Amino acid sequence: MVFTVKNQFNPDYAIHPGEILEETLQARGIKKVDLAKRIGLSEKTINQIIHEKAPVTPETAIQLERVLGVSAAIWNNLEAFYRLHIARESSRKQLGTRVEWIRSFPVKELVKRGVIDKPIDAIDTAEKLLNFFAIGSIEAWENRFNNLAVNFRHSNSFKSAPESVTTWLRIGELKAEEIVAEPYNKGKFIASLYKIRELTSKPPEVFEPRMKELCREAGVVLVFAYELQKTHLFGATRWLTPEKALIILSLRYKTDDHFWFSFFHEAGHILHHGKKDIFLDEKEMEANEKEKEADRFATKILIPDDKYQTFVKNINNKHVTKQLVCNFAGSVNVAPGIVVGRLQHNHVIPYSLLNGLKRKFELLENN
Repeated sequence: MVFTVKNQFNPDYAIHPGEILEETLQARGIKKVDLAKRIGLSEKTINQIIHEKAPVTPETAIQLERVLGVSAAIWNNLEAFYRLHIARESSRKQLGTRVEWIRSFPVKELVKRGVIDKPIDAIDTAEKLLNFFAIGSIEAWENRFNNLAVNFRHSNSFKSAPESVTTWLRIGELKAEEIVAEPYNKGKFIASLYKIRELTSKPPEVFEPRMKELCREAGVVLVFAYELQKTHLFGATRWLTPEKALIILSLRYKTDDHFWFSFFHEAGHILHHGKKDIFLDEKEMEANEKEKEADRFATKILIPDDKYQTFVKNINNKHVTKQLVCNFAGSVNVAPGIVVGRLQHNHVIPYSLLNGLKRKFELLENN
């Protein structure tokens, strides 16, 4: 997944049409004063064009075509390319002054993952980053993404670097853009979540493609993206369009209890919260009310509260064994590791107990 502008020719020079005009006049033995009379311009203007102090306007290009027989399109193209070259050089010079901005991004990691081609210098790095983010300038990036950075740091506990987070989100967005999904349907998504819940005991090669398919059919794209340096994320949720939602899971803590809780937590954001918000879920992040609501949704859908409370009450004075947990997990049709994670989180059992029931699996960053 390398994002480059294809079939592009960007030489480091440009010829002003005035240079070609002067050569043409010399070759044909036409004096500048005579040309000026033939096309109705002053000799001063002709001199300004030749010395790159005045542009060749479309009207002048037509007149030159009539007098010299050189297509107006050629004059226009020479002028346009020259102006583009000047603007590009000015832009590159400006980019070269923003070294600190460039250094704040995980460029080596992007190159390693094949997301961008290896840059040749700092300016090329800046241009590749702007192309990656699909944004026109560093100033425009700052205006757009600094607002996100404020949201990222809504609490003192948020530790991830905003530049790395926005890069990670962009990787997820680009993956999602390639995936076709049905228009979002809340009822269908809820039904899909209960079907996905039945997959928690299955191996990755079974549940991964099926859960992605069920999400797509309900208007939600599920993407896996490995964390970048300076991030501590479990997942993120955002809306790409009013009809297409995105869940990104970072693959952090790839045991089944963490994985499934993270997925259903993000699903809770989609079901219960606004389409204009971006939700980032980080390790040990201070929870606001929306995060708590997403937690409650994930907890309840994975293990119904009434059955869980009855189970905990029955084991209160017993030694919690592997068999007890497996029997209960089977009765509620979830993976035993999810039950272990819930018991540990609620301090019913210590975090050192029954970890062997948690499955570890490897999920790949592909879709």
